[in-house]
Amino acid sequence: MTDSIKKLTELFSKFPTIGPRTAQRFCYYLLKQPKEKIEELTSAIQELKDNIRFCAFCFNPFEFRADATFPELCPICSDPRRDKNLLCIVEKETDLKAIEDTKKYNGLYFILGGTVGTMKKSDTENLRIEKMITRAKEDNKLTEIIIAINPTPEGKATSILVERSLKQSPITFKITHLAQGLPVGGELEYADEETLESAFKGRN
Repeated sequence: MTDSIKKLTELFSKFPTIGPRTAQRFCYYLLKQPKEKIEELTSAIQELKDNIRFCAFCFNPFEFRADATFPELCPICSDPRRDKNLLCIVEKETDLKAIEDTKKYNGLYFILGGTVGTMKKSDTENLRIEKMITRAKEDNKLTEIIIAINPTPEGKATSILVERSLKQSPITFKITHLAQGLPVGGELEYADEETLESAFKGRN
């Protein structure tokens, strides 16, 4: 490989689920594209960094608008119609989107930003556990926190950590977990709407 292809392959390989071979295919695909298509891609990436912000409350990425009533909040957190008594803890942005697509949950969210590796205790440093606790402490309207983390081994370990951390704080609210319908080892973003609706209704 040339140095340019090798460098870009290494960059693509850092993307989630992208291995070296797929990364190479991306490079060769781009080589065949006209210059204006490459410029369109680089422009879209730059716009992503310039225009997308992370919500100050839930860390959901959203399109920034300086003229918004609450410019630091995403459309979900700034929506007065949302149920402020409910807070749903999810692992990542795609899980939030999967739940939103069901249109059966009307509360707020908090994105942890990952899970605890079952063999890596240091992974807890990458999670927003402290920010989650601060959020729960500062919001006196909360009556229930729903832990909606994927039922994988890492997800289960993270759920235990989240619940333990919340119970150590001097706050009184109900802590529930998603129930039936979600297969062990499955992921929320791939579950169908009926399965997620059933899991929310049966939470305990």
